Amino acid sequence: MNLEAIDKILLFGKPRAFSMDEFVAQLEYHEIELVESYSDAVSLVVEGRMMTPAEQNESDTLYEKESVGSVSIDILELELAKHIDADVLLMSLKLSHDKERLKSFIKNSAIDDTLFFQLMQMYDWGGEDFFENDANRDVSAAFIARFYENIERNHNVQYATTGFIHLVAQSKNAELLEHIATLQPLQFHPKIKKAIAMSAYISEKLQQKLFREDDSEIKEALAHNKNLEKSLALELFDDAEFKSIVAKNLNLDDALFEHFTKESEALGANHSLTPQMQRELLALQSQSVDIALAQNSAISKESVISLLAKGDAEIDAYLYANSAMDATLLQKAYEDGKHLASLAQNEATPVDILYQLQLDSRYERAVKTNAGFGRHIQSENIGWLV
Repeated sequence: MNLEAIDKILLFGKPRAFSMDEFVAQLEYHEIELVESYSDAVSLVVEGRMMTPAEQNESDTLYEKESVGSVSIDILELELAKHIDADVLLMSLKLSHDKERLKSFIKNSAIDDTLFFQLMQMYDWGGEDFFENDANRDVSAAFIARFYENIERNHNVQYATTGFIHLVAQSKNAELLEHIATLQPLQFHPKIKKAIAMSAYISEKLQQKLFREDDSEIKEALAHNKNLEKSLALELFDDAEFKSIVAKNLNLDDALFEHFTKESEALGANHSLTPQMQRELLALQSQSVDIALAQNSAISKESVISLLAKGDAEIDAYLYANSAMDATLLQKAYEDGKHLASLAQNEATPVDILYQLQLDSRYERAVKTNAGFGRHIQSENIGWLV
């Protein structure tokens, strides 16, 4: 859309992203006149939100006559937003201290994320929580709604602090996570801060910043971060409080694996173990390590065979509950009448076996809480058998 080619527009309804005052101001900046009725001088008809029946009828009539071009308000507002001079706007907001106008732009879904983050840095939360007053509530809701995946399925989440927790959990955007970490009301929500520290997608810069705060709970959260920067991981590993957590969660390379071998049981639960690393752990001949491996969903087929060969009933029970087990092995165990309790828990167990196990009162509860069986029931939309 070429804004320079537009002289006059007729708006039916109201703007969506901009307030009416801001919408008019943006039009005036581009020397576009907003008129109240149609004439041959009108360059464009814009269909806004909350159109009255009369406006809808007039818009339809103009469209059918092909008297003038027509667009939705969303298209026009996106074009107006693209032409905003961010530096001029930010300076204007800074000098005017106009909190309502700042809030209006923060709520504007048409502006890009870069400008949005710059505006958020200007917002003063007044030392209060995300939803403690009307202004903070509006800003918080706008923040969550902008970035929350599938917000249309769960509108209410933007009006609750849990929305930020969910946002952190689902986000792979390092820039977004960094900006959430700077929000002033985070001081009231250590759980959100810990969730950020645990995220595999935060930058090394943010990891370092969080680590330097020297908060034991934040350090523990960082120890769970599988992509923790190597120097920080080694420093945490040197602390007896965190070493097993680091060994269990960090994405390993050969050097880290060798460095962490004293925490072999924790290593056995690490999902980044290569087959060679698993062979080295099995060579330790430690039952506790074997049990950790037997429960590891990243276990290799070679390791499964090695563990089964030990003939240890406890290890076998963990293996047959492991979703990494081959379906043929699970089928054979069922046919042999062995490890049925484990099979009932295992989401990789073939559905026809789970149906059979559900008929036995000893395993019925385990099957009904089995995630794999639950997904099958939902996909088939058949409800729970009773």
